[in-house]
Amino acid sequence: MLKWDGHTHTKFCYHGSDAAQERYLDRAIELGFERYTISEHPPLPLNWIADHDIWDELAMPEEELPVYMAYVQEMKRAYEGKIEIATGLEFDYLPGRLDYTERMLDSWQDELEDVVYSVHYLPGRDGMRCLDFKAEHFKAELLSYYGSMERVVNEYYDHVEAAIQWAARFPMRKRIGHINLIQKFQQELPRIDESLIRSRLERMLPLLEESKVGVDVNTAGMRVATCGKPYVPEWFLAECMKRGISCVYGSDSHKPEQVGFGWEWFEKQMSNPRED
Repeated sequence: MLKWDGHTHTKFCYHGSDAAQERYLDRAIELGFERYTISEHPPLPLNWIADHDIWDELAMPEEELPVYMAYVQEMKRAYEGKIEIATGLEFDYLPGRLDYTERMLDSWQDELEDVVYSVHYLPGRDGMRCLDFKAEHFKAELLSYYGSMERVVNEYYDHVEAAIQWAARFPMRKRIGHINLIQKFQQELPRIDESLIRSRLERMLPLLEESKVGVDVNTAGMRVATCGKPYVPEWFLAECMKRGISCVYGSDSHKPEQVGFGWEWFEKQMSNPRED
């Protein structure tokens, strides 16, 4: 099995670390990784969300995207022969503004090798809201708007399904990001019915299979105190493997020391999948 970290961030992430990329890459080499995807958050449309107080933390400004792409190419040259570096972006599903993403894809498709396609935003109170900022924010701007966790969860998975269908057209490698991000604050929110999550994920399997969109097996939830588990259930990973759906480990590292986090869990699942 190729040792590959397929979801990582850089100094261009303003809710992460300003550490030099060499620290991430040297850590990956030390841990024996053979491929490393750099997948930063690209710009968002102006006034995309109602959370103006956190706007500057969410994504790089438009003028930085060419600088980021050049930075990744510089790293590829500097580390040639040491580790394979894939040029990527973690695009957001932007309902109503898919043209914005399409424009970036058209501009950079010759350089892009990997796309992680994620749902971070849902319609909420007074406009689009970030679903993974803070538990208190989730309660005030999403839970109070939908009225129940069941409604929020269904809205989230409706967006994930739409994202899978739209990502199918991407010409490069593509996978859906942290498919269970909705559970990030599960220990501080009303209980989510696990049978609802299972039914929605089961419905997603044929979509992934038919679209050739892979899954970001994201371990970041294991280091989040309010979650405590990967963002991909073990049974779901086993089902994906049965169906030939691409499953790529992702540390979702925002700091150099997070590179490779949870790899042992992923490796165990791939060699001995649990189907409960």
